[in-house]
Amino acid sequence: MGQRILVVDDDQDSRVIMRTILENNGYEVTAVSNGREALERLATETIDLVLLDVMMPEMSGLEILQRMKESPAMGHVPVIMVTARTQDEDLMNGYQFGADYYITKPFTAKQLLYGIDLTLGKGEPAA
Repeated sequence: MGQRILVVDDDQDSRVIMRTILENNGYEVTAVSNGREALERLATETIDLVLLDVMMPEMSGLEILQRMKESPAMGHVPVIMVTARTQDEDLMNGYQFGADYYITKPFTAKQLLYGIDLTLGKGEPAA
C-alpha cells in the first residue's frame, strides 16, 4: 500500500485531477471539500501528507493549517499548500502558518509529484 494523502479542495475538478495523478503514482488518496471534513479525517485516519487549497468557503486553508499545527495529534503531518494565490505575501503567510511547500495552480503532474517527493523526503523526485 502506498502512502496516504489527504486532498482538501472545494473545487471538484481540482480534487479529481489530484486524485488521478496521485493514484496513478501509487498513493492512496482521500479527497474532501472543506476544512471540517479535513480535520475529521486527520483525527481519525493515518495521513502521511496533506494537499491543502488556500481559498475555501467556511474555513480557509490557512485556518486548517493553523489548527493542524496547534494539535499534538496532527501537527507532525506535512502540508503542501496548493493555491491559485501567487503573491509573495500569500506564500509567506503559508510558510508562517507552518506549510512545508507551496504549489501554485495551474500545476503539472510533474510539479505536484516533485513537491510531494521533496516534502516526504524521498530523495530524487519522480520523473
